[in-house]
Amino acid sequence: MSAPADNPLSRERSHLASSRSALRAMREDVESLDISDVTANWVNAEVLARQIEERIKALADLSDTPLFFGRLDYLHAPGAEQAEGAEGERFYIGRRHVHDADGDPMVIDWRAPVSQPFYRASKKDPMDIALRRRFGYTGGDLTAYEDEHLSDPAEAARTSKLLQQEIERPRVGPMRDIVATIQPEQDEIVRSGLSGTVCVQGGPGTGKTAVGLHRVAYLLYAHRERLARTGTLVIGPNRSFLHYIEQVLPALGELAVRQATVGDLVARDVEVRGTDDAAAAIVKGDARMAEVLRRAVQSHVTMPTEPVVVVRGSRRWRVPAYELEEIVRELLAREIRYGAAREALPQRIAHAVLVQMERSGEAPDDRVQDAVARGSAVKAAVKEIWPPVDPAKLVLRLLTDGDFLAMHADGILTEDEQKTILWAKPVRSVKSAKWSAADAVLIDEATDLVQRTHSLGHVVLDEAQDLSPMQYRAVGRRCTTGSATVLGDLAQGTTPWATRSWGEALAHLGKSDGVIEELTAGFRVPTDVITYASRLLPHIAPGLAPVASVRENPGFFEVRHVSDPAELVGACEELLRNEGSTGLIAADARIPALSEALASAGVTYLSPGEETTRDTRLTLVPASLAKGLEYDYVVLDEPQAVVDGEPDERTGLRRLYVALTRAVSGLIVTHTAPLPEQLA
Repeated sequence: MSAPADNPLSRERSHLASSRSALRAMREDVESLDISDVTANWVNAEVLARQIEERIKALADLSDTPLFFGRLDYLHAPGAEQAEGAEGERFYIGRRHVHDADGDPMVIDWRAPVSQPFYRASKKDPMDIALRRRFGYTGGDLTAYEDEHLSDPAEAARTSKLLQQEIERPRVGPMRDIVATIQPEQDEIVRSGLSGTVCVQGGPGTGKTAVGLHRVAYLLYAHRERLARTGTLVIGPNRSFLHYIEQVLPALGELAVRQATVGDLVARDVEVRGTDDAAAAIVKGDARMAEVLRRAVQSHVTMPTEPVVVVRGSRRWRVPAYELEEIVRELLAREIRYGAAREALPQRIAHAVLVQMERSGEAPDDRVQDAVARGSAVKAAVKEIWPPVDPAKLVLRLLTDGDFLAMHADGILTEDEQKTILWAKPVRSVKSAKWSAADAVLIDEATDLVQRTHSLGHVVLDEAQDLSPMQYRAVGRRCTTGSATVLGDLAQGTTPWATRSWGEALAHLGKSDGVIEELTAGFRVPTDVITYASRLLPHIAPGLAPVASVRENPGFFEVRHVSDPAELVGACEELLRNEGSTGLIAADARIPALSEALASAGVTYLSPGEETTRDTRLTLVPASLAKGLEYDYVVLDEPQAVVDGEPDERTGLRRLYVALTRAVSGLIVTHTAPLPEQLA
C-alpha cells in the first residue's frame, strides 16, 4: 500500500530518490571530465585516469544497498566544520557523502564527526540529539522507519526492532558491512586514532572482524592523504576468508586496500611446496630464530688483515688494516642492516683516503671520494670484508649444514631443537628445495636483516591468535612506521604455536604499547549455541570471559544422534528450507565421504570461498577452513572426529569451538560416535 504524499515514510522515500539522483549526477560529473588538456605527459595522464576510474567506482549506487540508513535531528546546529559544510540540524547518515548541485550535503558519511551520535547517543547522554531515526529496507526499497526521541524524558529507553532485525538478517554470499548496526563499544574502537595500535579480543559473533574493517575505512576517511602515500593492508588467515570479507570495504567506497595472507607476504623469493611436522614448525616459528639468523648474517663479515692501497695518478694512498678494522667495528656497533652497512663501507674507506689527501695538502671534493669508493681496490676490499648475502641461500645452509646451524644456534637452541629443524636429505639449490611456510618466514626475516622491509601506514591482522612469533615479526616489519589493528580470539587458536597472551603477541609485533580491548557482547551467534559452545572454554582458554549473546531471537539448536549418512543429508535438507545460507562442517578426513553422500542424494553444494546463489546455498566446509566464516544455519558432523583430527586434544577442542560457533540462526550437531566429554 502506498503512503500518502504527506506521510513521513513518503517524504523519506522522496529524499532517498533525490539522493540517488544526486549521486548519479556526481558520478556523471566525474565521467565527463576531460583530462587531455590538464596533463603534462602520459605518466600523469595514466595516474589521473586511474584516479578518475577509482572515483567512478567509489560513486557506484548499489541497488540492494541502502544509500542512507539513519537520520539525526540535532537540538542545535553543529559547527559548520563538523557538518562537512552543512547548515541546519537534520542529517541523513549513510555509507558515503552525497551532495546536490549546489554542494549542500544530502547524505553525510557515517565516518564524519557529525554522524558519531548515531552510534553513541543514548537517553543518558543524548549528545544534543532530539531524534534518531532508523530506516528499514527490503532490497533497496525504504519500507519502514523507527524513531527514538533521545531528549524526551517522557519516552523510555528501548531496544530498536529495526536494529535487531538488521543484526539477525539472513546472510547469503560474502560478508556485509555493519555500518548501520555499529554499537557504542565497537564505535570507540573504529574511531580510535591512526597513531595507536589496537588489539581486539572478541569471541564468536562479537563483530571483531567487521570492527577492524570499519576502522580501516574510518582511518582512510580521517587520514586519506597520509594513507594514500603509505598504504593499507588487511591480512587474513587464508584465501577463503579473504574472499568472504572482500566486499566490505568496496561497499563503503574504499577500493585501495590490499588484502593478503601472511604466506602471500613472505613467499616473495621462494615457492612454498613443502610442509613441516608440528615439532619443526614450532621451533622455526619461535622468536629465538631471529637471533640465530642475525648471527648467521653477521658471520659473513670478516675483519681485514691487509691494507687497502689506492692509486691516484702518481700517488699511492694506503689505509692500514687496523684502521679498516675500526671502520668495520663501528659499522657493526651501529646495528644497521647488513646491506646498508655494506653500501656505507666503500664510502667510509674512501673518506679515510680523502683525509690523507687533505693532510698532504690536496683539496679533494665529493667527486674524488665517489671515484675512490668505486675504484677496484676498494671494491675488492669490500667484497672480501663484507660480501653480499643471499637470504634464501643463508637459510638453506642453516637447515642443511649441521655445523653451521650449531655455530649460530649455540646457547639459543638445544641440540634436539637443532636436529628437529635440520633437513634429512641434502638439497642442490634454492629452487629445488621444498620450502615450507615456516621456512619462507625465516627467509623473510633474513631478507629484512639485509635490507629494510617497506612499511605501510596501517595493517589489519585478523585471526591473529594462530600466528607464530616469527609470523608476528613478519607482519610487524610491514608497519614499523605505521600502526596496526590486531583481531582475534585466544579461545580459537588452533595451531600448535597459538598465541598464549595478547601482550606477548604485541611484543613480537613490535607494538608493546598497543591497547587491548575486549568485545564480549555477541550479536550474531544464537544464545543457545554460544552457551553450548562455551562449555569448552574452561578446557581451552581458562579465565576468558564467555560471550554474552544480546540477541532477542534465541535461534535454533539441536543435538541429534544419527545412524547413517542419509540422516545427516536429511538434516542439511531440513535447514535448507529456511532462508539464507547453510554450512555443513566436518573433520577434514570426513569431507570425501560427505561429498559422496551429498552427491548420491542429489544435493548440490559449494566449497568455501565460492559465492552462494539462490539455487545453491549449502557449503561443505572442512573444519580447518571454518574459522572466520559464518552461515545462517550449520550442521556440524561428528564433534569427536573434529577433535581427533588435530595433533592434541586441546587444539582439537579449540577447533571444535570454532566449528560450533559458525551459525547465525541455527545449529544441528549430528553424531554417531559419543560426544566429547567436555560437552557433557
